[in-house]
Amino acid sequence: MFYRKNVGPKERWARGVSGALMVGCGLFALGLTPLGLLVACAGVVTVLTGLFGFCPACAMVGRKLKGPGPR
Repeated sequence: MFYRKNVGPKERWARGVSGALMVGCGLFALGLTPLGLLVACAGVVTVLTGLFGFCPACAMVGRKLKGPGPR
């Protein structure tokens, strides 16, 4: 890929699950209201950052994954 991953594996799972819950709550609990669609879109973005392992907001503040370190 053309980018450096800045989201770890545990956080990727957490982002995927929480994003899916956001989409579900946005579409089913809030309905097709503007607020519901906004929450659902935010959930889709959250799922995508977990799927790709890259968060643009984290990259803007300089977050990087720690390497394996010396052995």
